[in-house]
Amino acid sequence: MIEDEIRELLDRISAEMRRDYAALLREFNLHVGQEQLLCRLWRSDGMTQIQLSESLNCEPPTITNMVKSLESHGFVVRKRDPEDGRVSRVYLTPAGRNLCEPVERIWNKQLDKLLTGILPEERLLLRRLMKQMVANLLAS
Repeated sequence: MIEDEIRELLDRISAEMRRDYAALLREFNLHVGQEQLLCRLWRSDGMTQIQLSESLNCEPPTITNMVKSLESHGFVVRKRDPEDGRVSRVYLTPAGRNLCEPVERIWNKQLDKLLTGILPEERLLLRRLMKQMVANLLAS
């Protein structure tokens, strides 16, 4: 059945991308998902862990573990919010900021690999279809 084949292909794409990302990120002492957290901070440094949790659609304990790991590698620091001592904010260190270019190179390399042989107009259609799939899942 075509639906089963589509599901299997999506699963395989996801697994292969994750495996490739994991291998490439390991060089920088990162695990898959941590680069997404760093990306949020590259765009908006000083987010709270709740903001990160909502932005990444992850459970708060997952974010806490990611932040602890990134902190142990010297990529981020947690500081109390000066206006509300109950709130902790996550900030990039210089080492964390310096990961932006190499991680973006990894993303671009993976995207180029994934989309090789797919024409620009096919990429637009693929993007539209994938956005529809996401919308379908969120509507359920």
